[in-house]
Amino acid sequence: MTSALPELVSYLEGLPEPHILFDRQYRILAANAAYRRQFSPDASVLGRTCHEVSHRFRVPCDQAGETCPLVRARESGQRERVLHLHHTAQGEAYVDIELVPLRDASGEQTCFIEKMAPLRVAQGEPAAAGLIGRSPAFARLLEQVARVGPSNASVLLLGESGTGKELIAHAVHEASARAAHPLVVVDCASLPESLFESELFGHERGAYTGAHAARPGLAEAASGGTLFLDEVGDIALAMQVKLLRLLESGTYRRVGSTELRRTDLRVVAATHRDLKAMVADGRFREDLYHRLSTFPIRLPALRERAGDIALLAVGLLARVAPQRRLGLSRQALARLGTQPFPGNVRELRNVLERAALFTDGTLIDDLQIEQALAADGPVAPRVPVRAAAPPEAGPSLREMASAQLQARLDAHHGSRAELARQLGISERSLYRKLRALAPRE
Repeated sequence: MTSALPELVSYLEGLPEPHILFDRQYRILAANAAYRRQFSPDASVLGRTCHEVSHRFRVPCDQAGETCPLVRARESGQRERVLHLHHTAQGEAYVDIELVPLRDASGEQTCFIEKMAPLRVAQGEPAAAGLIGRSPAFARLLEQVARVGPSNASVLLLGESGTGKELIAHAVHEASARAAHPLVVVDCASLPESLFESELFGHERGAYTGAHAARPGLAEAASGGTLFLDEVGDIALAMQVKLLRLLESGTYRRVGSTELRRTDLRVVAATHRDLKAMVADGRFREDLYHRLSTFPIRLPALRERAGDIALLAVGLLARVAPQRRLGLSRQALARLGTQPFPGNVRELRNVLERAALFTDGTLIDDLQIEQALAADGPVAPRVPVRAAAPPEAGPSLREMASAQLQARLDAHHGSRAELARQLGISERSLYRKLRALAPRE
């Protein structure tokens, strides 16, 4: 291996992707320019361990709660792939790792080559765009995206509403060789059966009343790229047959035409419905289900990745109020962490947007979070308009928040301690809010 090292190092240096060569003790023997730029631009990595450079770990990955590709390669005797969260010059980022063991003349594994491909659609820290998370459930989701993305396999995204299925569809598309071509979204739930065929396949002039000109469909627009069928469970049975033909043969006919057309596309579908149950009930074609679910991915609910709520909250806040540079107090983050969020990430985003509107300063506290959460409860009585206000003016945001708290107080017949527990705040915080409600002398 030593005699081949210079040639091997020269080969790695010419590769565009980050590569390192390291020994059985995890010590880096060689690192190409791409690796040095991304992971250690200001210091040498030679002689240091891969887990120190990439993770800031003092021990190997498998001793720090991660999956170590070297350990897996020793056990399997073959190349291994894992998804890790690495420290880079741009911050923490998810990296798809492929490790290949190298053997000496006796067949013993002596060195390992590791190739790293950043998963650019996800971050392990707050960001203004893309997927955000660090929890094990989120990491497993991304690992599946990294596996299926480069292929042409059909992907079926399953999960509750609000879990981010369209974002994952974009991630699958961006990880594919089709990323330079369009991702075309078909909102199946909003298209009536009478328009679905025309929207998907297009129509010729005079095909029906109002068709004054020929028009290409979404399947044609997606050629070379990805067709995302959102809420695919809402497609009528009659249309499912024609969709199946498109997926199996890549062919279709515009409405009003006998000409067979071809398109080259990859399909990603999504639904919150139980398609297997719909197949059993005869509401969804079994052959179409199997054609769509070549690679099913279940998206975790937010309650399954509670450790990501703080990261998501900071990132989402930057999206809903980009000009205000708002922050979240520890108490606010703690309050968010106690919520079940049945509406998942979409509900979290709504709460943060409301909390931003309730906030006058630059820091959102638990009071504003409580006000935002209470907005989903019973409608509070309106606060009378002050005399100084114009007749058409409504209550201010602060008055609305006070009214919501007053409504909860009026409806509660137990102790103050019990009310504080229901609101998810301390008794001290509750008394502070009640003092603010009291009329001033």
